[in-house]
Amino acid sequence: MQRISLTQFLIEQQRAGRTTADLRLLIEVVARAVKAISVNVSKGALAGVLGEAGSDNVQGEAQKKLDVIANEILIQANEWGGHLAGMASEEVEDVRPIPREFPKGGYLLLFDPLDGSSNIDVNISVGTIFSVLRCPEGCTEPVEADFLQPGRDQVAAGYALYGPSTQLILTVGDGVHGFTLDREMGSFVYTHPFMTVPVDTQEFAINASNARFWEAPIQRYVSEMQEGKTGPRGRDFNMRWVASMVADVHRILTRGGVFMYPLDEKCRAQGGKLRLMYEANPMAMIVEQAGGAASTGRERILDLVPTRLHQRVPVILGSRNEVERAARYHTEA
Repeated sequence: MQRISLTQFLIEQQRAGRTTADLRLLIEVVARAVKAISVNVSKGALAGVLGEAGSDNVQGEAQKKLDVIANEILIQANEWGGHLAGMASEEVEDVRPIPREFPKGGYLLLFDPLDGSSNIDVNISVGTIFSVLRCPEGCTEPVEADFLQPGRDQVAAGYALYGPSTQLILTVGDGVHGFTLDREMGSFVYTHPFMTVPVDTQEFAINASNARFWEAPIQRYVSEMQEGKTGPRGRDFNMRWVASMVADVHRILTRGGVFMYPLDEKCRAQGGKLRLMYEANPMAMIVEQAGGAASTGRERILDLVPTRLHQRVPVILGSRNEVERAARYHTEA
């Protein structure tokens, strides 16, 4: 059977009018950066990349060495190609302009360079998340306001999972497609066409240690699942929690489930735990393109109009029927 590479897939998408030449180049450059990050992640202690970097990111969180390395790899890979007008990273407070010596393109790239980095030192899967927006027409030096577009305006989104194999999951608005890195050949191979999220599930993912801080609708929703066959749901559920959003969402894309980081008393002042622009929006686009749903509990994530670059929001996403049930409980409350 012929193996289709990421490049061939993207060229076919371009011929079908779903992407442009610049968007194809952008995704290929991100994929090359992902391969470099994968090498660093896989070497771990052998390359001296584990542990704290001795600095904090814009959210005041301690950065891991690999956070900083992954961020630099993505910036350096993308700043010179001529396909971007600007970048924004979860790790950096301000918009990253394209250096003046390089040409500019018509897209904006946002990324979380290493999601789940608290898991690095214990050798658990981590990932990279990215989102692509069009730069507003006539804009040559994008500022924060130019990035503040609702998630429904994304032209592409994806993530890389650094696990037993390195996988790249991508949508350009025509379903969700998975690629696996062939380490010997050094290329991504198309292995998971049109990934779908089942509408029903018996798995949920949530940080149960925060249960005492949850709002009533989430307490009701989770307690009903925990009651299993003897409760109102009439069937048993299993809980899964990796504490790496990429790994948890990838499981949902593979076999269904619902992932929740809801609003609670610990994160209420911040508006939520996860970042809208770097995590919630790209993952919501991917999950919706796979037939799932994504909500804050109060509204569709992709309809949110951002107010700031590092805005945080509650997230409930995955199998459509479960997301809609959780959202209904919020409405009823």
